[in-house]
Amino acid sequence: MPELTVAVLGAGPRGVGWLERFVENLRAGGLGQGAAAAGIRIVLIDPYQPGPGRLWRYDQSPLLKLNSLAADVTMFTDASCTVEGPIVPGPSLAEWAELWRAGSLDVTVDDEAVRAELEALGPASFPTRRLQSFYLDWFHRRTLANLPAGVEVEWLNTSAVSVADDGDRQLVGLADGGAVPADAVLYALGHNGSTLAGEHEVLDRFAREHGAYYLAPAFTADADLDGLPAGADIIVRGMGLAAVDLVVLLTQGRGGRFEETEGGLRYVPSGREPRLHLGSRRGVPYHSKVTSKLVAPRAELRFFTRDIAAVLGARADLDFAADVWPLIAKEALHGYYHELFLGHPDRVRLPWDEFLARFAELDPWSDALRELAVEALVDPADALDLSVFDRPLAGLSFASHDELQRHLVEYIADDVHRRTAAEHSATLGLFTSLLFALFATGGSGIEVPPWFKAFFSYVASGPPVHRLEELLALVEAGVVRFLGAELEVRADGSADGGAGVFRASSPSVPGELTSNYLVDAWLPEDAAHRSENAALRDAVRASSGEASLAALVAVHPDDSRLIGPDGEPHAARFAIGPFTSAPNAGAFARPSTDAMSFRENDRVARAVLRLLDELTARQTLLA
Repeated sequence: MPELTVAVLGAGPRGVGWLERFVENLRAGGLGQGAAAAGIRIVLIDPYQPGPGRLWRYDQSPLLKLNSLAADVTMFTDASCTVEGPIVPGPSLAEWAELWRAGSLDVTVDDEAVRAELEALGPASFPTRRLQSFYLDWFHRRTLANLPAGVEVEWLNTSAVSVADDGDRQLVGLADGGAVPADAVLYALGHNGSTLAGEHEVLDRFAREHGAYYLAPAFTADADLDGLPAGADIIVRGMGLAAVDLVVLLTQGRGGRFEETEGGLRYVPSGREPRLHLGSRRGVPYHSKVTSKLVAPRAELRFFTRDIAAVLGARADLDFAADVWPLIAKEALHGYYHELFLGHPDRVRLPWDEFLARFAELDPWSDALRELAVEALVDPADALDLSVFDRPLAGLSFASHDELQRHLVEYIADDVHRRTAAEHSATLGLFTSLLFALFATGGSGIEVPPWFKAFFSYVASGPPVHRLEELLALVEAGVVRFLGAELEVRADGSADGGAGVFRASSPSVPGELTSNYLVDAWLPEDAAHRSENAALRDAVRASSGEASLAALVAVHPDDSRLIGPDGEPHAARFAIGPFTSAPNAGAFARPSTDAMSFRENDRVARAVLRLLDELTARQTLLA
């Protein structure tokens, strides 16, 4: 009886996370035993090392960091996980570092900087991506060490470019000209670049034709920044994680350094920095990661539970903005006020039960809720207005750019305080409830739109706190300036001398900034139909037809099988990750959060094992 083959396209954290679930479900007995007896070959196809993959590879700047605390990063299931398969606990990144220091791990670290980082790493540290690459590599090797009898794993150091039906099997075409026949295919391609379209394509063409410089959305670690000269004024659109990484690489990455002084952090320029002018739709940076701790028990979901999500997900006429978002907003506010009232009773005037009963009847954006907050809170500044929280510069105007800078410096300093100070742990209540509400959408059939993912990132996926403190020091040093909200940039090819320029303006402040340089500092869109990855473009054609403009690949909510043009799931193709229609919340997760990605990995691993068992039984009958 011939062995069965599973081709996994992509071997970054999501691909190897799925592999761990596949292996552990097989080791637990039951599913897959017949297939393992016949032999299972798993082929990982990725031009980057399995585990870290492209985004978390070792070969990138040592200055780039995760935006998560070491204690908040794990690749392992735990007691919180509602998976059908076995729960197999393992160390978080912080615990892994402790094991390394104790000499309990077979991990060789020959980078002195990473060794020093590991020696000092604590639960509240923000690790470098280089260090994370060692953790992910170890996780993958640990999975390989646990392979049961009858299973082998092979890594092909190349890319997949196509998948085609080949009789009863699948044929995966490779970039090196080879092919892999397979009985099941899993797309686990993670984040990918995309070809330019729309405004980005227009700006790129303008820059090339008019002697200007334009850097389109890119993974910052891969971007070529040599074209941004020292002393030049650079317009930067975007104030999220990609913009933070850009600032790091153009300041510290060019020899600048930060010094601790009695007055706070001070930046010492190298003289090689450009001047960075940052603006965006909100005009403010993403909120930093919360480092405070909950005082009260975590608020349980009340307004948007999994049961509620399942009911909504079954509706054919579901409108996320009208039907889902108000409930998630209510849940986020509930988490915030639950921690404020129960964790800090000295900051409130009403009993929690009374506040909750009245709160439960109110619209999350209503004046009545604002009035209730004024009545209930000692300090009006503790009230959470989601509209203001989302757009803090909306309706504000400043007489000068200097006035705008002063306002934003105060805003950022206050935000840092509220995300770190123990007395403001309600911000963690907000984050936690928003996170669990997002997790509640997993498997429900609810498609989460890009605008909500962007809001979630703004609240929950901001930079480490010290990056915003560094940003303030860069403002003081004159290296960074803020442009305001609702930033508009137009290309102008009529300047004297024929050189093209970009003109940036904002309703926040009068005037405009003119520059030859424009950077769009955000990640490439997860646009499957325009992906630089040929296999992903091929998946769009296979799932939606040649004429499709689908930005996401449609998958079945139960087992993440690709949906074909006829609306039916493909028997042997599965897909997980940000390019699919399923809700997505990252490849690794915070411990004790019943991570959505772990649940999906487990469901898909079990679905593939069931498929392999069916194929084995069929082969046995035919033998």
